[in-house]
Amino acid sequence: MNRTSHSSADVRLDDLSKAIIEQLQEDGRQSYATIAKRVGLSEAAVRQRVQRLLDSGVMQIVAVTDPLQVGFRRQAMIGIRVDGDLTSVGDALTGMSEVDYVVTTAGSFDLLAEVVCEDDDQLLELLTKRIRVLPGVQSTETFVYLKLNKQHYNWGTR
Repeated sequence: MNRTSHSSADVRLDDLSKAIIEQLQEDGRQSYATIAKRVGLSEAAVRQRVQRLLDSGVMQIVAVTDPLQVGFRRQAMIGIRVDGDLTSVGDALTGMSEVDYVVTTAGSFDLLAEVVCEDDDQLLELLTKRIRVLPGVQSTETFVYLKLNKQHYNWGTR
């Protein structure tokens, strides 16, 4: 899933928009008519609100796949320690097609990057020839995924 950072400071979510988001988190394929009945709006109003939420970057509607079933046999989280500017390394990581998630963290790593690769050879190439050589990268630690125990997107809104 492509999760990018958008500034939503100017977007105010009222209870109806939150209810729409929660409905889509439960089932992103629901029709606008079904959502409208559940939240008490017209179908047109739901469609308009959903479009506004998408345009503002508050939410995305995407198909989430199991990487193993679509040809990617290796997933990993890479912890990265950076000497100097984190932004340039973070930006470089976000530009890599194998990287699906990047966060700046506090703790023993400066950045975490989740990667999805076809196999161990692709992971090794990504690590040694593209990530570790980035200016400022001090060290990396790779956590290879053995099993996906839980992944969900229905945490609701606050």
